[in-house]
Amino acid sequence: MICERFDRPDMDDCIFCQIVAGDIPSRTVYEDATTMAFLDANPLAPGHTLVIPKDHHEHVQDIPAGVAGDVFATVHRLVAPVQDAAGAEASTVAFNNGEVAGQEVPHAHCHIIPRFTEDGSAPIHSIFGERPDLGDDELDDIADDIADGVSD
Repeated sequence: MICERFDRPDMDDCIFCQIVAGDIPSRTVYEDATTMAFLDANPLAPGHTLVIPKDHHEHVQDIPAGVAGDVFATVHRLVAPVQDAAGAEASTVAFNNGEVAGQEVPHAHCHIIPRFTEDGSAPIHSIFGERPDLGDDELDDIADDIADGVSD
């Protein structure tokens, strides 16, 4: 199934929906019924791969649970081949979920970025400044709020 563009006319502007529809070429490395993976057109490293749900979902939490499982299964399937193809020692696997988090294309996507000792990049923790000083009570409250917000 491809992007349901008839439901949301703004999806005509989604570059990933256009890739899924075949309107824009891509270097596709994997495709199944619900997911697609292709090389990033502006890679951070050789082999930088994006994994997307074929249907348009802007954020991770918008993806239906079954399709989210499919996306992760595709990520899981591709990490080793991406690393091997790039000759990488490791990879950073991440979602930028929302504009404030650095999501540039409003279609949920996972980055598989091959990493090398000499690449000069730091761990994902380095994108944050100082860590917040949270006390036990604050951590307990946050944990409770998250647990309460999880729907069954």
